[in-house]
Amino acid sequence: MKHRNKSLTAMMAAGTALAVALTGCSGSNGTSVDTSTPAPAGAAEAPKDGKIVSSPLTLSYFVQMSGNPAPGVKSYNDMAAYQETEKKTGIHIDFQHPATGQEKNQFNLLMASGSYPDVIEWGWGDYPGGGVGAMNSGVIIPLNDYIAKYAPNLTKLLTDNPEIKKAISTDDGRIFAFPFLRSDPYLRTYFGLGIRQDWLDKVGLKMPETIDEWHTVLKAFKENDPNGNGKADEIPLLIRKDTMLNFSNVFLNAWGISARFNLDGGKVIYGPIQPKYKEFLQTMRNWYKEGLIDRDYAGTDDKQKDAKWTGELVGVSELAVGGGIGKYTTAMAGKNPKFSLVGAPYPVLNKGDKPVLGQVEPIFNSVGAAITKNNKHVVETVKWLDYKYGQEGAMLFNFGIEGKSYTMKDGFPAYTDEIMKNPDGLSFATSLGRYAVPFGGPFVQDKRYQEQNAALPQQQNALKTWMDVKNDGWLPPLSFTNEESTRLAAIMTDITTYRDEMFDKFIMGAEPIENFDKYVKTIQGMGIQEAIDIQEAAYKRYLKR
Repeated sequence: MKHRNKSLTAMMAAGTALAVALTGCSGSNGTSVDTSTPAPAGAAEAPKDGKIVSSPLTLSYFVQMSGNPAPGVKSYNDMAAYQETEKKTGIHIDFQHPATGQEKNQFNLLMASGSYPDVIEWGWGDYPGGGVGAMNSGVIIPLNDYIAKYAPNLTKLLTDNPEIKKAISTDDGRIFAFPFLRSDPYLRTYFGLGIRQDWLDKVGLKMPETIDEWHTVLKAFKENDPNGNGKADEIPLLIRKDTMLNFSNVFLNAWGISARFNLDGGKVIYGPIQPKYKEFLQTMRNWYKEGLIDRDYAGTDDKQKDAKWTGELVGVSELAVGGGIGKYTTAMAGKNPKFSLVGAPYPVLNKGDKPVLGQVEPIFNSVGAAITKNNKHVVETVKWLDYKYGQEGAMLFNFGIEGKSYTMKDGFPAYTDEIMKNPDGLSFATSLGRYAVPFGGPFVQDKRYQEQNAALPQQQNALKTWMDVKNDGWLPPLSFTNEESTRLAAIMTDITTYRDEMFDKFIMGAEPIENFDKYVKTIQGMGIQEAIDIQEAAYKRYLKR
């Protein structure tokens, strides 16, 4: 665990330093490093107009569209940041966007075709063997030498922040993609528990901290008609099943484990077979039996969740800071002035303890733009991608166009009213999507984006609350060999399916908690120890990078 603590601390320090670097990406003389920077030795001389190419060049690029596209934005070529980048670099991009909801299927079809575009932007952790597997299978190429010669902006970031280089490199030191980087700890937490503060006030209770206090609050929400409609229709707790099992463990974390692999005393464990998991299941079973958990938790989708929140039926749920706290607070402002939704601390077992595990993203979460073997213009592509890591490119993709989507106020890029108070009623993310895409892509995300995305006091306080977690039990992003990845997929596909099925059976009472040991033996028989050993070996390699 000491190794993990040192690594996490170093990464957070590196991220803070990187946030400073983002505001300038400057050389020692204070001048910014962009495409106009003299090319390193071995690179072709840049055109005198500062563009990357002297004659038109088109590159093909596979990437899914982020969020809800703004009206008229059918491709990233309709986005101002990319239009401006084309003017600056002279390179046109032929974007290939998979259909919404079909992203993974179309990515798999693309991989099977053997005919690849020049660039593929993807979460490479989903590829068999990750970025290592994609390089070893010949889909994408290693980028180390190209970055060193033709990407001065990214090179400077990696030189100034060794932990960033460690995070984006494989165990053998290769870099497989231009990464999306969350440069500051403030950017890596955006999700947690939300609770109706006005309901708490109405039932006369304080913000719960322990599991026992949470039970008291949820019971009061059920029995005391906090929505004031005279009906016993309150849903004290709505937790999506996928969230409970795969994302942020909003209640399971109180026991110091996750629903997947995590660290315990520096060793890799699989949470769902630990004795503590049985205690968690028993608690959730009791709450479900008492009617404290939504009866339809397993089948509730996003639209249904929205309807329950805006219908004033829900007291507590897992929420994103923008798409939850911000969305519902804004939606209810005119309907119910007393509506007060705030971030709640992750629960603990004992009063005064600090939460053990919460939602936190790594600096690099495997999402990045990789160059494929079919690319005939690698050097030009590298220079084009590197533009986003310079000051000019970073401002474009985080904030858009000065004077239109943002204005500089005392050195701070403040989004305009078109973004913050859109006259057409578009959300922050949608209106900003006409100009920039700070939610993800091969560049460094700027803290100042999130400070405005989460501009409401309720959102800012929620982030502070959700960040107050130890989080030293999470595994860093790991690299697996092709053989390891194949075995992990073969083992964990069946185990995960069985875990999910048994979760519902235990919670709903179809399977008695007394059968937990039988459930554990079943998972052990499915090869979980081999999967743990693979994770442990990959973790040890990570520590030696």
